[in-house]
This record gives sequence, structure tokens and C-alpha cells, in this order.
Amino acid sequence: MRAIADRLNRLSWGLNRVALLGAALTVAVMLAAAGWQVIARYLLNQPPVWTEELARFSMVWGGLLGASCAYRLRRDPTLFPDALQAPGVRGLIFTLTRSLGVLSFILPILWFSLLGPGADPARGYLGRLFGRQAETMDVPMVVFGIAIPLAFALILFHVLADIVTALANHGTAE
Repeated sequence: MRAIADRLNRLSWGLNRVALLGAALTVAVMLAAAGWQVIARYLLNQPPVWTEELARFSMVWGGLLGASCAYRLRRDPTLFPDALQAPGVRGLIFTLTRSLGVLSFILPILWFSLLGPGADPARGYLGRLFGRQAETMDVPMVVFGIAIPLAFALILFHVLADIVTALANHGTAE
């Protein structure tokens, strides 16, 4: 069990590094787009129409990837921060309770992102975005919408790594 937990944690931390890099890059894109819009509006009197949309979608990507990183780094809002360090059976119960709460939030989001009514992928969130274009950029909306299930899939992976690690730690503590 310990070997599986170690592998999952290594992969979880690797995915976290990629997500952190993605979040930083998208925030940089957001700042560049907003900065260019300000310069073009007030100095050139010709603001491009695409900068506001690019900044908005970059903010969504950066925020969601950042949320997955915050969860992995345990920098997310926590009601009982001392419970994160609890040892033994109490620590296992706290980890499982925290994980159950997170899963009850992210699993429906993942389900409805991928599947719609009647478990039809074409009626799910991503399926509906495939046929739409961004208003000012010639990019399918799915490029921006995929951020939601991607970020929550990362959190799901982090939750599974936490659960397996807690179970492995509990098994070795006894």
C-alpha cells in the first residue's frame, strides 16, 4: 500500500507542478491582455475587441488551475486546520471526511461537464460547447470550457492520493 501511495503522491505533485505553471502562464496572459487593452484604449484610441475576452478566459483558467494547486498544497479554506495534522485514527477520519466533502462537490461537476441528461455526452457542458465559437476570437468555446473538468479532475486525483496516503499511513502506524 505504501508503494502505491508513494507513486500516487509523486504523480499528484508532478501534476500540481504542471498546473501551477499553467496557472502562472494564464495569469500572465490575462495581465498582458488587460495591459494591452488599457494601452490601446487610452494611448492609441483603438482598443482591440478580443483582449477583454482573452483576459476573462485566462482568468478562469488561472483561477481553476490555481484552485487545484491550492487544494494540493493545503492552502484552500479549511474549517478545522488542526485536523490536517491529526495522527492515527482521528487523522484518517478527518482525511476521509474532508475527502467526502470535496468529492460531493466535484463529482457532480465532472459528471455534468461530461454527460448531460440521460447520460448523453452531446448534452453535457463540453458537448454543448463544441458547437459554439467565442464572440471575438475565432476559437471554439470548448478550449475555454475544458478548464472546468480539467481542474476538477486534478482535484479528484489529489483527493485519491490523499485517501491512499492516509490509509497507508494508518496501516503502518498500527
